[in-house]
Amino acid sequence: MKHGIYYAYWEQEWEADYIKYIKKAADLGFDVLEIGGAPLADYSVDYVRELRKCADDNGITITVGYGPTYDHNVGASDPMIKKGALEWYKRTFEVMASLDAHLMGGALYSYWPVNFSHVNKEEDWKYSVEGMRSLGEMASEYDIVLGLEVLNRFENHILNTAEEGVDFVSEVGLKNVKVMLDTFHMNIEESSISKAIRTAGKLLGHFHTGECNRMVPGKGRMPWREIGEALRDIGYDGTVVMEPFVRKGGQVGSDIKVWRDISKGASEKELDEDARKALEFQRYMLEWK
Repeated sequence: MKHGIYYAYWEQEWEADYIKYIKKAADLGFDVLEIGGAPLADYSVDYVRELRKCADDNGITITVGYGPTYDHNVGASDPMIKKGALEWYKRTFEVMASLDAHLMGGALYSYWPVNFSHVNKEEDWKYSVEGMRSLGEMASEYDIVLGLEVLNRFENHILNTAEEGVDFVSEVGLKNVKVMLDTFHMNIEESSISKAIRTAGKLLGHFHTGECNRMVPGKGRMPWREIGEALRDIGYDGTVVMEPFVRKGGQVGSDIKVWRDISKGASEKELDEDARKALEFQRYMLEWK
């Protein structure tokens, strides 16, 4: 397994100085830094080159996380929105290729956060499958795997369980389109987290970790031993990226609905130490024999 962390653990906006966080992730012992997808298409060639060099020099693999905006919804019924979304993704994939980044995860089949006043699951599923086939074929040209994140009912309506994720990915039918699971969302929707992981099986392409209250692994009540056993049973050896959100404020705090300072005023140094300890805990719980 490669263990990583999402940059927004430290940040309050959906964009940051990723060079800083590549170095921080390496210093803390991580293998992977997950960066935000929103700004990538607008980065200069020079900055992309600098970012790639920093990742190479520090032995860090870059993955990309993205909650698509309404205008980037490849599952839209409006063909003009879909066309514009695919054009944006193409530019983003070009940047990812330059970064040697080969995995993007998130609600790529839809948009986030969803306006639930106008949803039709059956119709949205159909358009999303069609859109993901187009997006998956495009991503394959750049050797990029797409992880379709299964979200809780309060954030999306199309994929809420591992079973739905498997059905959807099987319907898309592309080798580089995979299921992505997240312990926070599974804690809400699944009757059994270990069964959900086993249901995803060989289709699991990316895995997010965090406690039920979105703190770092080890500071809550998630059944980590059970999770580790299930991942081993399916032979998962991919990326495991922790995605804690503990600071209120900014666009991140607003979108993730962090209405209190879960970190209890932790300094950046204290956040770093929590991340380091969580990494040790996660490696032990998910990789013990």
